Amino acid sequence: MAQITARLPDDLVSSLDAAAARLRRSRAEVVRQAVEYYLEDFEDISQAIDILRDPADPILDWEEVKRDLLHLD
Repeated sequence: MAQITARLPDDLVSSLDAAAARLRRSRAEVVRQAVEYYLEDFEDISQAIDILRDPADPILDWEEVKRDLLHLD
């Protein structure tokens, strides 16, 4: 397992220590889990952006969709 070093503002370290104490975990465990969650979210967001930028994906007209969903004619 690799080890990294990061500089954090004092208030962030205080929040990290408080979270670690409440979770009964080490700073390293809290940071590792936070990075894992962040990267999972980042991957999901990246995929969503790629889908939204796909020029082959049709653009829907909101009024038409609303009519279809509400069965309005």
